[in-house]
Amino acid sequence: MQVRVGTVGGRVAVATAVAVMLGGCAGTADDEKKSTGASASAKGTAVGETGTKATAAARGGTLGPAGSACELPVSFDIAKGWKPKSVDAEKELAKASDGEDGDLAGELAAALLRQGPVTAACEIDAKPAGNIGFLRVWKGKPGNADAGGVLRAFLAAEKDVSEAKYHSFRTGGGVAAVEVEYLKTNKLMEETKKESAFAVGTPDGPVVLHLGGMDTQEHDEMRPAYDLARQTLKLS
Repeated sequence: MQVRVGTVGGRVAVATAVAVMLGGCAGTADDEKKSTGASASAKGTAVGETGTKATAAARGGTLGPAGSACELPVSFDIAKGWKPKSVDAEKELAKASDGEDGDLAGELAAALLRQGPVTAACEIDAKPAGNIGFLRVWKGKPGNADAGGVLRAFLAAEKDVSEAKYHSFRTGGGVAAVEVEYLKTNKLMEETKKESAFAVGTPDGPVVLHLGGMDTQEHDEMRPAYDLARQTLKLS
């Protein structure tokens, strides 16, 4: 997502506070240096339904079931070293709106916590494993289980996107899914990077998993963690 912040008095600090509160994915220059040359994790090879080989990261745990770091309508394995954190979108939105700069903070929080028909539910941080970026999980309301439609609406809410390519597949757990790979442009930095996402429908509503990254190199290095989720995802 792209959040535009105007210099309204001293309110730029609010944007920083909201981003920190929500675990924004922007890393520092020192973080970038630390990630250079670092190995994301040990890797293994798995074969999907189509017979094509995909490289998946070594397993570090499972998210989704009751008692896990993020309780979700689906479950999947996360890469070794990655750190998950549950996100209570409604709580964070209410907290931001109740502050001194309620309107501005609420708008910023909404931009970070909502995208199209889904809201943030979990973020899995790659920094402990040596990369800068997140695998984020978004979920929608029950009754809207059209994975393809949800994914297209999710991407339509993104800014400066191009070359989106969609395709259908089944996860390793047998769940029908739709995936998109696309380019995201930061006009301010004049940089373009790859991003990926896939969506599934569940009785409790749609779920979207999104992999970004600071740049294309980071995205590619983190891709095995995304592929691991893709290959192990099943309904909870």
